[in-house]
Amino acid sequence: MTTSSNVAGGGAMSVPSGSRRVSYFYDAEVGNYHYGQGHPMKPHRVRMTHNLVVNYGLYKRMDVFRPRLISPTAMTRFHSDDYINFLKVITPDNMSDYTRQLQRFNVGEDCPVFDGLFEFCQLYTSGSIGGAARLNDDNADVVINWSGGLHHAKKAEASGFCYINDCVLAILELLKKHERVLYIDIDIHHGDGVEEAFYSTNRVMTVSFHKFGEYFPGTGDVLDVGYAEGKNYAINFPLNDGMDDASYQSVFKPIISKVMEHFAPGAVVLQCGADSLSGDRLGCFNLSVKGHAECVDFVRSFHIPMLVLGGGGYTLRNVPRCWTYETAVAVGEPVKDDMPFNDYYEYFGPDYSLHLPVSNMENLNSREYLDRTKRQLIDILKEIEPVPGTQIQTGQVESQLAPRGISMEVEEPSKADGGNASANPDQRSDDRSDGRKEHPAEMAA
Repeated sequence: MTTSSNVAGGGAMSVPSGSRRVSYFYDAEVGNYHYGQGHPMKPHRVRMTHNLVVNYGLYKRMDVFRPRLISPTAMTRFHSDDYINFLKVITPDNMSDYTRQLQRFNVGEDCPVFDGLFEFCQLYTSGSIGGAARLNDDNADVVINWSGGLHHAKKAEASGFCYINDCVLAILELLKKHERVLYIDIDIHHGDGVEEAFYSTNRVMTVSFHKFGEYFPGTGDVLDVGYAEGKNYAINFPLNDGMDDASYQSVFKPIISKVMEHFAPGAVVLQCGADSLSGDRLGCFNLSVKGHAECVDFVRSFHIPMLVLGGGGYTLRNVPRCWTYETAVAVGEPVKDDMPFNDYYEYFGPDYSLHLPVSNMENLNSREYLDRTKRQLIDILKEIEPVPGTQIQTGQVESQLAPRGISMEVEEPSKADGGNASANPDQRSDDRSDGRKEHPAEMAA
């Protein structure tokens, strides 16, 4: 486990030891998409994260992939045909022709129409499904896709800046090999789209730690535990403002330990929304980067195949800090607090350090409340059957059978796919089979 370390002064940060085969999915195009002026969701944060990962040298410890784009048909393993067809055709120029559908599919305000919307959805979803396929093929122990984790999207509805639910599609991919899959969500918002998709099955357990009470999306009460075969397989820990590192770990570790003991998953999907960090533009928790990453470290310590996804995170200078450090935790590589020079160095002033102090906001989560809720959830976990055995159902006809295969054709990283399988593993090819070019700054050392 990660031990406490003094983050001031610029010494190497302590991270867990022990080598893991880590794969990392990233497409340079993802940073080019823009939700619109003033919108808090900024895909550019993924490009900033990647640039920091590269300049820390972490990419040398991973297999780096550009995801192969999945087909629209693959998205309909969870989403409705009508919804996918709508996302394919809608553009800022033809919105006036689709007034009814915009309302029906909840697209237009929080989830705006922007140029390249469907291609953006394909990019982030392809990384998550491709990562799950790589875990299934036992080509990696941990797979990272920071552009994924868009956990609010529903079967036929956009929600909370999310259009395609890559988490659900990745879990369906993992279910082709694994009898049980665990989904853990440390975003400040409840992982409602994933919970809803698997609410009545005992093959997927969803565990969410989130702000609750007059806060989007308004779901995730401790009493929401699942339905029918899925009863007791939805675990929700509702929290109040000001949650700090010590309080968070006092509930996260015991709950996840009990989940591992009783549910025994074959694979884990960990959604690492960074809006639970201190100082987030939309958040109200008080976690440090290290406190957030402690969750990644703890789940990693169980040595179960793990897919690590992004999610929320709306203070642009803090999200790359968090996800870069969590990349270091995943690969077991110490990183210095003093930030290396990078393309976005000016964003990280005035201290130019990886770790930031938390605020002095009051923690409204009393020890009594946390202990009571923790006991309540542990009692729920004791009720579950040791070995779940029924088929997955998400409402789609084909998914009532064993989940159908998606031909991902994920291979060893090749030069054509922008991998690092060349003679020099530190060099990434700029040649692509589809003709698109890598921006020269993306892999600058």
